[in-house]
Amino acid sequence: MISPDEFGKLFDNFEREAFRLETLDYYDAAGTRVGLPAFLAGEEEPEQFKKSPWVTTVGNATKSGKRMYRVHVVTTPLTDYLRFEFAWGYHRNMEAGEEFFILDLAEHPVPGLLNYDFWMFDEQTVVRMFYTPQGAFEGAEIMPEDKASEHIRCRDLAMKHAEPFVSFWERYG
Repeated sequence: MISPDEFGKLFDNFEREAFRLETLDYYDAAGTRVGLPAFLAGEEEPEQFKKSPWVTTVGNATKSGKRMYRVHVVTTPLTDYLRFEFAWGYHRNMEAGEEFFILDLAEHPVPGLLNYDFWMFDEQTVVRMFYTPQGAFEGAEIMPEDKASEHIRCRDLAMKHAEPFVSFWERYG
Protein backbone atom coordinates (compact mmCIF):
# COMPACT_ATOMS: atom_id res chain seq x y z
CA MET A 1 0.00 0.00 0.00
CA ILE A 2 1.15 3.53 -0.66
CA SER A 3 0.83 6.34 1.83
CA PRO A 4 -1.77 9.08 1.36
CA ASP A 5 1.11 11.53 0.76
CA GLU A 6 2.60 9.35 -2.00
CA PHE A 7 -0.82 8.99 -3.59
CA GLY A 8 -1.46 12.73 -3.41
CA LYS A 9 1.85 13.51 -5.10
CA LEU A 10 0.75 11.52 -8.15
CA PHE A 11 -1.91 14.18 -8.77
CA ASP A 12 0.75 16.89 -8.60
CA ASN A 13 3.31 15.12 -10.76
CA PHE A 14 1.47 13.64 -13.73
CA GLU A 15 2.24 15.33 -17.03
CA ARG A 16 -0.66 14.72 -19.44
CA GLU A 17 -3.64 12.82 -18.10
CA ALA A 18 -5.16 11.15 -15.10
CA PHE A 19 -7.93 8.62 -15.70
CA ARG A 20 -10.20 7.03 -13.10
CA LEU A 21 -12.43 3.99 -13.39
CA GLU A 22 -15.15 3.98 -10.74
CA THR A 23 -17.10 0.79 -10.17
CA LEU A 24 -18.95 1.20 -6.88
CA ASP A 25 -22.54 2.29 -6.29
CA TYR A 26 -21.56 3.87 -2.97
CA TYR A 27 -18.42 5.52 -1.59
CA ASP A 28 -18.45 6.05 2.15
CA ALA A 29 -16.69 9.27 3.11
CA ALA A 30 -17.24 12.04 5.64
CA GLY A 31 -18.77 14.28 2.97
CA THR A 32 -21.19 11.55 1.99
CA ARG A 33 -22.39 11.00 5.54
CA VAL A 34 -23.21 14.71 5.82
CA GLY A 35 -24.15 15.49 2.23
CA LEU A 36 -26.36 12.57 1.26
CA PRO A 37 -29.03 13.19 3.94
CA ALA A 38 -29.04 16.91 3.04
CA PHE A 39 -29.37 16.11 -0.67
CA LEU A 40 -32.22 13.67 -0.03
CA ALA A 41 -33.96 16.29 2.11
CA GLY A 42 -33.86 18.71 -0.83
CA GLU A 43 -31.41 21.11 0.79
CA GLU A 44 -29.03 23.31 -1.17
CA GLU A 45 -25.45 22.13 -1.64
CA PRO A 46 -23.33 23.61 1.19
CA GLU A 47 -20.59 26.07 0.19
CA GLN A 48 -17.90 23.86 1.76
CA PHE A 49 -18.79 21.13 -0.77
CA LYS A 50 -18.20 23.54 -3.62
CA LYS A 51 -14.73 24.45 -2.34
CA SER A 52 -13.29 21.06 -1.50
CA PRO A 53 -9.55 20.39 -1.79
CA TRP A 54 -10.33 18.05 -4.70
CA VAL A 55 -11.83 20.94 -6.69
CA THR A 56 -8.57 22.84 -6.19
CA THR A 57 -6.51 19.81 -7.31
CA VAL A 58 -8.62 19.40 -10.45
CA GLY A 59 -8.61 23.11 -11.21
CA ASN A 60 -4.84 23.40 -10.86
CA ALA A 61 -4.26 20.41 -13.14
CA THR A 62 -6.70 21.39 -15.87
CA LYS A 63 -5.63 25.04 -15.88
CA SER A 64 -2.09 23.84 -16.62
CA GLY A 65 -3.33 21.86 -19.64
CA LYS A 66 -3.60 18.42 -18.06
CA ARG A 67 -6.62 16.20 -18.61
CA MET A 68 -8.51 14.62 -15.72
CA TYR A 69 -11.36 12.31 -16.62
CA ARG A 70 -13.23 9.27 -15.41
CA VAL A 71 -15.76 6.64 -16.32
CA HIS A 72 -18.23 5.58 -13.67
CA VAL A 73 -19.67 2.13 -14.32
CA VAL A 74 -23.29 1.99 -13.16
CA THR A 75 -26.43 -0.05 -13.66
CA THR A 76 -29.66 1.93 -13.89
CA PRO A 77 -31.87 2.68 -12.10
CA LEU A 78 -29.54 4.93 -10.11
CA THR A 79 -29.22 4.59 -6.36
CA ASP A 80 -29.88 7.61 -4.14
CA TYR A 81 -26.15 7.82 -3.55
CA LEU A 82 -25.32 7.97 -7.27
CA ARG A 83 -27.93 10.68 -7.83
CA PHE A 84 -26.28 12.63 -4.98
CA GLU A 85 -22.75 12.07 -6.31
CA PHE A 86 -23.72 13.07 -9.83
CA ALA A 87 -25.80 16.10 -8.83
CA TRP A 88 -23.45 17.62 -6.27
CA GLY A 89 -20.03 16.08 -6.87
CA TYR A 90 -19.81 15.71 -10.62
CA HIS A 91 -21.30 19.08 -11.45
CA ARG A 92 -18.92 20.80 -9.03
CA ASN A 93 -15.88 18.96 -10.40
CA MET A 94 -16.92 19.64 -14.00
CA GLU A 95 -16.75 23.36 -13.27
CA ALA A 96 -13.12 22.82 -12.25
CA GLY A 97 -12.41 21.03 -15.54
CA GLU A 98 -12.78 17.33 -14.81
CA GLU A 99 -14.52 15.26 -17.51
CA PHE A 100 -17.06 12.56 -16.66
CA PHE A 101 -18.43 9.65 -18.62
CA ILE A 102 -21.02 7.08 -17.59
CA LEU A 103 -21.09 3.46 -18.65
CA ASP A 104 -24.53 1.99 -17.93
CA LEU A 105 -24.20 -1.78 -17.91
CA ALA A 106 -28.00 -2.08 -18.21
CA GLU A 107 -27.67 -0.54 -21.68
CA HIS A 108 -24.18 -1.74 -22.63
CA PRO A 109 -22.97 -4.95 -20.98
CA VAL A 110 -19.20 -4.95 -21.46
CA PRO A 111 -17.45 -8.29 -21.03
CA GLY A 112 -13.82 -8.08 -19.99
CA LEU A 113 -14.09 -4.80 -18.11
CA LEU A 114 -12.05 -4.71 -14.89
CA ASN A 115 -14.30 -4.74 -11.85
CA TYR A 116 -12.26 -2.59 -9.49
CA ASP A 117 -11.44 1.09 -9.12
CA PHE A 118 -8.17 2.50 -10.30
CA TRP A 119 -6.39 5.69 -11.29
CA MET A 120 -4.00 5.68 -14.23
CA PHE A 121 -1.50 8.50 -14.69
CA ASP A 122 0.03 9.18 -18.13
CA GLU A 123 -0.76 5.59 -19.20
CA GLN A 124 2.12 4.41 -17.01
CA THR A 125 1.40 4.48 -13.32
CA VAL A 126 -1.69 2.54 -12.27
CA VAL A 127 -2.99 2.78 -8.74
CA ARG A 128 -5.56 0.22 -7.66
CA MET A 129 -8.03 1.45 -5.06
CA PHE A 130 -9.30 -0.79 -2.26
CA TYR A 131 -12.64 -0.36 -0.49
CA THR A 132 -14.57 -2.22 2.17
CA PRO A 133 -17.86 -3.87 1.15
CA GLN A 134 -19.53 -0.76 2.62
CA GLY A 135 -17.57 1.55 0.29
CA ALA A 136 -15.03 2.92 2.78
CA PHE A 137 -11.59 3.60 1.29
CA GLU A 138 -8.98 1.20 2.68
CA GLY A 139 -5.91 2.17 0.70
CA ALA A 140 -4.19 2.14 -2.66
CA GLU A 141 -1.44 0.15 -4.29
CA ILE A 142 0.75 0.97 -7.27
CA MET A 143 0.43 -1.88 -9.75
CA PRO A 144 3.47 -3.41 -11.46
CA GLU A 145 4.45 -1.56 -14.65
CA ASP A 146 3.63 -4.57 -16.81
CA LYS A 147 -0.06 -4.18 -15.82
CA ALA A 148 -0.39 -0.76 -17.51
CA SER A 149 -1.42 -2.20 -20.89
CA GLU A 150 -4.29 -4.15 -19.27
CA HIS A 151 -5.56 -0.94 -17.69
CA ILE A 152 -5.16 1.04 -20.91
CA ARG A 153 -7.29 -1.63 -22.63
CA CYS A 154 -9.89 -1.34 -19.86
CA ARG A 155 -9.94 2.46 -20.15
CA ASP A 156 -10.35 2.28 -23.91
CA LEU A 157 -13.14 -0.30 -23.62
CA ALA A 158 -14.96 1.76 -21.00
CA MET A 159 -14.61 4.96 -23.02
CA LYS A 160 -15.87 3.20 -26.17
CA HIS A 161 -19.15 2.28 -24.47
CA ALA A 162 -19.56 5.23 -22.10
CA GLU A 163 -21.42 8.40 -22.84
CA PRO A 164 -20.66 11.92 -21.71
CA PHE A 165 -22.09 12.59 -18.27
CA VAL A 166 -24.19 15.56 -19.45
CA SER A 167 -26.07 13.37 -21.96
CA PHE A 168 -26.61 10.65 -19.38
CA TRP A 169 -27.76 13.12 -16.72
CA GLU A 170 -30.29 14.71 -19.10
CA ARG A 171 -32.06 11.34 -19.25
CA TYR A 172 -31.66 10.15 -15.67
CA GLY A 173 -31.03 13.20 -13.49
